[in-house]
Amino acid sequence: MRRLWPWLRMLIGAGILGILVWRLGTGAFVDGLRVIDGRSAIAALVIGLATTVVSAWRWCLVARRLDLRLSLPTAVADCYRALFLNVLLPAGVLGDVHRAVSHGRQSGNVGRGVRAVVLERFAGQVVLIAVGVTVLLTQPALISAVAHDLAPGSALTIGALVLLAVLLVIGGWTLSRRGGAPWHRALATAWTEGRTALLARDVWPRVALLSAGAVAGHLVLFLVAARTAGSHATVSQLLPPLVLTLLVMGLPVNIGGWGPREAVSTLAFGVTGLGAAQGLTAAVVYGVLTFVSTLPGAVVLFLRRDGRRRGQDRPRPGGTVHPAVR
Repeated sequence: MRRLWPWLRMLIGAGILGILVWRLGTGAFVDGLRVIDGRSAIAALVIGLATTVVSAWRWCLVARRLDLRLSLPTAVADCYRALFLNVLLPAGVLGDVHRAVSHGRQSGNVGRGVRAVVLERFAGQVVLIAVGVTVLLTQPALISAVAHDLAPGSALTIGALVLLAVLLVIGGWTLSRRGGAPWHRALATAWTEGRTALLARDVWPRVALLSAGAVAGHLVLFLVAARTAGSHATVSQLLPPLVLTLLVMGLPVNIGGWGPREAVSTLAFGVTGLGAAQGLTAAVVYGVLTFVSTLPGAVVLFLRRDGRRRGQDRPRPGGTVHPAVR
């Protein structure tokens, strides 16, 4: 099942995109690529820099509370590389996995390095959910309309139930193979470190503030995408559907971030009277601008690979010269 899951999540994401193309055509996708200009790309880079810095700062706070050394410049570079890999690779999380394992190896404790990344990402998701619920509770009409579209018997609800069943099967199978005791120890360790890294009195306000800054960065980028896509709605009109879209972006059934984001943006824009096609175009623009905002990560990836290659080619004292430099 673990080998099947990556293919299943990609298949679900591709199916969502296929349904959108079938229902709305390819025009919204083409428009989303056509309307991007230099100003929107520069805005994406600037917003991406601010968002990456606050996320890296949050990671530094959590890692240091777990007695892991991590400087802010290194964290920013690693976060950029992780974000670039997240949008480039299908799974959408492999960049964060690489970031966690690399930092853990450099720090001499892979397990603690992985947990530091998990905890800081968890903190970000908690704040996003809190902001999202707060905004959506002020929009009962949107919640009612979305709930109506998600009523029992709809294709989306059936798909969600099937996905939940698959996740439960995978979780149960994993637990049965690994046994309960290791998982109990892992949960106890995670809880202890979570209290230290996130819930301490001198830490949680800063983590919450930085997480709120990261959420604000994503929302501002989405607003830029909506404006670039041609939406003339006010910020108060755009905020609820954009927040709802951000909430579902973390679902593990996407292809490099594509899939649920476009579906929910289309649905939310449609039920609020902003136009389903407009919502799809805005989501496509956001996806492209997100990729643009991570391009510094490609530079980091190239420079570090080049640095490792130079280090391997450099002759060692008292040793033979590497063939590549002869």
